[in-house]
Amino acid sequence: MTRYVAIGDSFTEGLGDGLADGSMRGWADLVAAGLAAGEGQEVQYANLAVRGRLLEPIVHEQLEAALSLSPTPTLLSLNGGGNDMLRPSGDMTRLAELTEQAIRRCTEAGVHMLLLSGADPSERLPFGSVMRRKGEQLTALVKDFQTRYDVTFVDVFHDAEIRKAPYWSADRLHLNGAGHRRVAGLVLNALGHPTAAHVVDPGPNESRGVLAEARYYREHVLPWLHRRVRGRSSGDDRSGKFQTWIDIQTA
Repeated sequence: MTRYVAIGDSFTEGLGDGLADGSMRGWADLVAAGLAAGEGQEVQYANLAVRGRLLEPIVHEQLEAALSLSPTPTLLSLNGGGNDMLRPSGDMTRLAELTEQAIRRCTEAGVHMLLLSGADPSERLPFGSVMRRKGEQLTALVKDFQTRYDVTFVDVFHDAEIRKAPYWSADRLHLNGAGHRRVAGLVLNALGHPTAAHVVDPGPNESRGVLAEARYYREHVLPWLHRRVRGRSSGDDRSGKFQTWIDIQTA
């Protein structure tokens, strides 16, 4: 039986893929369901990811909690570093070192690791070129681990399709439901469960007029800046949505 646990930040929590009851689904939930369908048997699933988390607490706290689950996981996915990139002090080499620590810890525990680079949001973000440069650097460093360790690596950062506007939420930083569906397909294919890539109709061109941009800054950028000034995170006082094993049945 596969026992899959996901750790990370908002990308893995599923922010942007909201359900009717207000809960978040996301690509990791979809992968768990896809594994159950592909293997034709029940899968156990946990998700400890919390929005706003930096990579260091993900590796030092979430990882240890994940490996402490009973029974032990057979598969663990890790993505992180996006929140570190939003800070001027973010050091991509340090993030790669933390990622390697996590890989070694999973190897010691006999748990297969699935590594993902996050989708690239930089085209429509303020200072997007800085974000893309950091993302390119971190992705290259993490990708190199697949030649040195027995890990599965999924390079979402260089998926050109998912960079298009219809895959992103209004905040331009988090994927929407379509984006999470595409990531899930990329992951399931990498894990040996062939899945058609999710593609959406591009629709009309995205509005980037003065009024639209002013509204975007007012509704999304300024609240983020206010949290940074106060030393707050969107994930404060939150915990992972599935902290113990839940059973995912076959479809």
